[in-house]
Amino acid sequence: MNIREFLRPALFVIGGALVGLGYYLAVGCPTGTCPITSSPLSSMLYMGLVGALLSTVVKKE
Repeated sequence: MNIREFLRPALFVIGGALVGLGYYLAVGCPTGTCPITSSPLSSMLYMGLVGALLSTVVKKE
């Protein structure tokens, strides 16, 4: 097993989580009724998942 196999998806997940945190801080949901942006944890988890999915689609050849 090569560490590079795990490094790229991990970076995408971390980047997605940071984007999710930034989105929560910039836009957020002041009423608390939005399911994704109502808390920083849910926003970070959702965008981390999006980052993981993007890491499988965007492949370097």
